Amino acid sequence: MSEKSSSSGSDEDVDPESAQPVELGGVLSKWTNYIHGWQDRWVVLKNNTLSYYKSEDEREYGCRGSLCLSKAVITPHEFDECRFDISVNDSVWYLRAEDPEHRLQWIESIELHRAESGYGSETSLRRHGSMLSLTSAASALSATSTSSFKGHSLREKLAEMETFRDILCRQVDTLQKYFDSCADAVSKDEFQRDRVVEEDEDDFPTTTRPDGDYLHNNNGSKEKLFPPASPKGINGIDFKGEAITFKATTAGILSTLSHCIELMVKREDSWQKRLDKELEKRRRVEDAYKSAMNELKKKSHYGGPDYEEGPNSLINEDEFFDAVEAALDRQDKIEEQCQSEKVRIPRLTPVPPGDVYSTIGTHRFATKVEEMVQNHMTYSLQDMGGDANWQLVIEEGEMKVYRREVEENGIVLDPLKATHAVKGVTGHEVCHYFWDTAVRLDWETTIENFNVVETLSDNAVIVYQTHKRVWPASQRDVLYLSAIRKILATNENDPDTWLVCNFSVDHDNALPTNRCVRAKINVAMICQTLVSPPEGDKEISRDNILCKITYVANVNPGGWAPASVLRAVAKREYPKFLKRFTSYVQEKTVGKPILF
Repeated sequence: MSEKSSSSGSDEDVDPESAQPVELGGVLSKWTNYIHGWQDRWVVLKNNTLSYYKSEDEREYGCRGSLCLSKAVITPHEFDECRFDISVNDSVWYLRAEDPEHRLQWIESIELHRAESGYGSETSLRRHGSMLSLTSAASALSATSTSSFKGHSLREKLAEMETFRDILCRQVDTLQKYFDSCADAVSKDEFQRDRVVEEDEDDFPTTTRPDGDYLHNNNGSKEKLFPPASPKGINGIDFKGEAITFKATTAGILSTLSHCIELMVKREDSWQKRLDKELEKRRRVEDAYKSAMNELKKKSHYGGPDYEEGPNSLINEDEFFDAVEAALDRQDKIEEQCQSEKVRIPRLTPVPPGDVYSTIGTHRFATKVEEMVQNHMTYSLQDMGGDANWQLVIEEGEMKVYRREVEENGIVLDPLKATHAVKGVTGHEVCHYFWDTAVRLDWETTIENFNVVETLSDNAVIVYQTHKRVWPASQRDVLYLSAIRKILATNENDPDTWLVCNFSVDHDNALPTNRCVRAKINVAMICQTLVSPPEGDKEISRDNILCKITYVANVNPGGWAPASVLRAVAKREYPKFLKRFTSYVQEKTVGKPILF
């Protein structure tokens, strides 16, 4: 996964004329499916839309997919520093950048496009009137909730309050009229008093005027011209009575308000309990909804990169094992069908003379090959009877499979060792077919493709091969040196030993890629031929020969997977591999001269 960044502007640039974010383009790794995994794609960010093409050169043929970013959710991965996911409803893109810096650049650019689209911020909510709508909705809800507190008794008390209000309003009007009349009377009285003073200065005889004003008597005293007010007061208003009634009305209002408040408090307690119950129901429904959505999301995106192998995988160990076992079963059925339909084409592969296999060689890996051969001859042929670390896990007839449990940094590195005895074939024949790349695909069913990277000598080659993926495990590839050797016996009574050793190496023409996890191997097929004397003067036939096979395998899978799954798969697949291969060798050698 590389990101050859070729953006048309920096991640923070904005077009000064249109005030819009500029276009961004580059290579990102996109998760395609569980078969092909991560693939490099040309991704373009433009006009609030994220599009991808198979490559930059194929842009003219149209994009292969696009996402509108207005409602997209961008999620940086919790553990993978280069990965980020973009989801819109049920559509999810899993993307990986070259490094954390490029991931940050893409995320910031996408967020900038989303911000300019008018979604996802408080400012944009105000721009679309959403804040006003939310406030209005809250006010309406509050008003509705308040009115819902009114019960039957409360309505009666509120009706009483309406009656008291009407009475109070009438009383206020009456008192206001009284106060207005009093004000008018005072003004009129002051005016009449001024007139009386003026007439007194003119010494008019004392007379009582019909209008009720004061006049002077002969002795100089004044008589009151205004008759005393009636007990009813001005305009016949009983002020004292009205005041008493006003006081009684306000007391009634206060009493009724007190009763209303008491009823509302009781109602509030009742409604609060109902509200708590409804909130609890809502919480349970929301939890159920979230759980259902999570399950739906798992099903809709099952097979995404989050379900791959790894310590942070979303798939649990049991589901991982079931998925691997189901995939292996499908591969077995496909292989059986292919074997029944396939007619093998005879391959005439010339066999070099035995002395070619006996030489050490002069290529640059010759010393390493000789070291590996000697280690296998020293340790791999040792008897395991007294070693408690080796566990016998499979015993089927002549075949026995042993395992020693080893883990390093959480990765299973269990060495495996199998012994077998096959009639009718020689050690030379078994090792030849195991080493010969021309017939590799005839018996090896787990390989997707392979090629010879370099031929070092007549008995040593460097091979690169990819294995068929078994989901949810990641696809594996292997780069190894394969050498075949004949080890001459030091004792004339002992048989010669044929050996094929395959061990991992590095090569500039087969560098690791993001598509596969690079596994490391150290494998050896060691064979010896035992011959039983024929009866009489008969020639030795295939009925008189027996091949003793010792197969050892040390494999580092290159990544984390559940230990129980790896051990179960190894226990299942290694015996099948040995039986399949030895049956193939027996089939290929029928009717052919014996090759010692």
